[in-house]
Amino acid sequence: MVVDRTGSSPLRPSFERKARLRLDRAYDTNGRLTRDGVDQIIRAVSDVLRVMPQDIELVAFATSSIRDAANSSQAIRHIAQQTGVHLATFAGEREAHLSYVAARHWFGHAAGPLTVLDVGGGTAEIAAGSGTRPHAAISLPFGARTLTQSGVDNTMPLADIRAQTAENVRVALSGTDVSGTAIGCSKVMQQLARLAGARPQREGPFVARHLRLTDLRKWIPRLADLTAAERAELPGISRHRARQSLAGAVVAEAMLVATGHDSAQICPWSSTEGLLLELLGHQDAGAPLASVRDRRRFAS
Repeated sequence: MVVDRTGSSPLRPSFERKARLRLDRAYDTNGRLTRDGVDQIIRAVSDVLRVMPQDIELVAFATSSIRDAANSSQAIRHIAQQTGVHLATFAGEREAHLSYVAARHWFGHAAGPLTVLDVGGGTAEIAAGSGTRPHAAISLPFGARTLTQSGVDNTMPLADIRAQTAENVRVALSGTDVSGTAIGCSKVMQQLARLAGARPQREGPFVARHLRLTDLRKWIPRLADLTAAERAELPGISRHRARQSLAGAVVAEAMLVATGHDSAQICPWSSTEGLLLELLGHQDAGAPLASVRDRRRFAS
């Protein structure tokens, strides 16, 4: 994703390229990225380098799919040797902070205190605050991929998975002020909102969707009764996220319950946009970035 530092719309991409990786399937039994998984990353990075515009400042980073692998350091070193690109990694708390920055810039200070919920693949993040930066940033060691592997794929009863996840989130947030408006910042949250009935966003300015706890609780048992292929036929559930959609819904439910919210507004920005905003020097989130909201299109 390339943005122009001097452009009028700071996060409107001048160039984008995406490669679909299935790193959730690229782990061995010891939690190591397989050679095939590392080779996928090398091919993707090499492909981007071939088509990327010249004379740009490159910032490359890896999220939990690479960061949490048992052989993360070796994999990152090998990727750097083969491509010349060193992948930085952030702690989960840093990702929570960046998601909060993105949400705060999107909604502005007028939105008041925010509690940002981000369900990723390996981890889930919660950040809360009333200013430009969060007063709390927490990373939980169970995202949609992690919970799928540890519970769903091990045929743990659904009731036990939900109860255990809810308790883990409750304990992790004990004593933390998470009273602000709940904001969902991740593809998982966006797709769950679409599944629960939010209209697809294909053009024009982004209209905030909501993911409601009552809808989640209706859909969780339905998802459990479907195969991954059947889930992929549902509104909002993409084929490559279908296997993890049940676990993602369980984590989202637990986060809403633990933070005392019955719904979350969906924000189209997340940690990537938060990082870009900080790199571009947009530290003041006093007002929402209306020019970006009005001009950029977001797919459902």
